[in-house]
Amino acid sequence: MTDMREPMQAGSTGAGSTGAEAGSTGAVADPDRVALRPRDVRFDWTGLPMHWVPGDPFTTHLLNVLHLLLPEGERWFVEVFTEALPMVRDDRLVEDIRGFIGQEAVHAESHQGVLDHLTGHGLDPEPYVGQVRWLFRRALGERDFVGHHDAQRRRAEWLVERVAGVAAIEHFTAFLGDAILNSSGLDRSGADPTMLDMLRWHGAEEVEHRAVAFDLYQHLDGRYLRRVRQMLVVAPAMGALWVQGLRFLMANDPTGRRRPRLRDALRLHRVYGLPSLWQLCWSFAPYLRPGYHPEQHGSTSQAVTYLATSAAAREADERTGR
Repeated sequence: MTDMREPMQAGSTGAGSTGAEAGSTGAVADPDRVALRPRDVRFDWTGLPMHWVPGDPFTTHLLNVLHLLLPEGERWFVEVFTEALPMVRDDRLVEDIRGFIGQEAVHAESHQGVLDHLTGHGLDPEPYVGQVRWLFRRALGERDFVGHHDAQRRRAEWLVERVAGVAAIEHFTAFLGDAILNSSGLDRSGADPTMLDMLRWHGAEEVEHRAVAFDLYQHLDGRYLRRVRQMLVVAPAMGALWVQGLRFLMANDPTGRRRPRLRDALRLHRVYGLPSLWQLCWSFAPYLRPGYHPEQHGSTSQAVTYLATSAAAREADERTGR
C-alpha cells in the first residue's frame, strides 16, 4: 500500500500500553494490559417483559435499539478485522485483534437472541434490521474494484477507511459501555436483572477492548484527517439510526403505538444516571483531539471487576473450567 504510513513502533499506541487512571470510579489505576478473550455467555429471555424498565416504554426501547443495530454491525467488525489481520506486523496487536474478534462475534449472537424474543412476542424487528443489514453488508461491505488499473491499492484504501470507521464507532460503544456500568438508577427502577447483566457484560467488554480498533487504525495508517473525517460521518449517522430505531420500536410496540417525547429523554440522567442529551451530543468531541487515545476515558479496572461478578460471565467461565 504505497500511500499508507509505516506501522507505528510496537507498543507506541498498543491497547493497554499505558495505565490510565480509573475513569468513572476514579479510585485505582488501570492494569497495564488485559488479555482479551470471548466469554460464551448465555441468557434466558423467556421471562423478559416487553417493557423491561418497568412502566417506561421510552427507556426500554431506547436501549433496545442496541439489539437492532449491533448484531449486523458487530458481524461487520469481525469481517473487517479478519481482513485486516494479515497486514498487522505487531504481535501484541495481533493478539488484541484476535481477542476483539472473538468478543464481537459473541456480542452479535447474544443480541440476536433478544431479537428472536421480540419477534416471538409480537414485535418484528426485521423491517428496521433489514435496513441495517443492507448498510453493513452492501454499502460498507468488501469491494473488489474489478476493472480498475489500481484495484489492489483501492482495496487496501477501502479496508483502511472501514477500519477508521470501526474505530469511530468503538469510541461510542466504549462511551455507552461506561455509561451502562454506572447507571445505578436502572437497578433502583427494578429493571430486568438479566437484561441489565447482558448490557453490562457487553458494556464491560467494550470498555475492556476500547483501544483495539483505534490502535489498529494507527498501525495501518494513522492519518489524523481521515480519523476526523470518519468521526464526522459516523457521529450523525449513529444518531440518526438510533432515533429511527427508537421511533420504529415505539410505533410497533404490541402494547400500543407511541411516539418518543423530549421530556422522556430529558429525565434519563436524573432518573437512571444515563448520559444526558448534552453528554450524548458531545461525546464525540474528545475523539477530535490530535492527542486522543481511547484509554484516556473509561476504566478497565471497573470493567474487569464487573466481569468477575457478572452472573452470565461467571457461568461461562464455569462451563469452560476457568
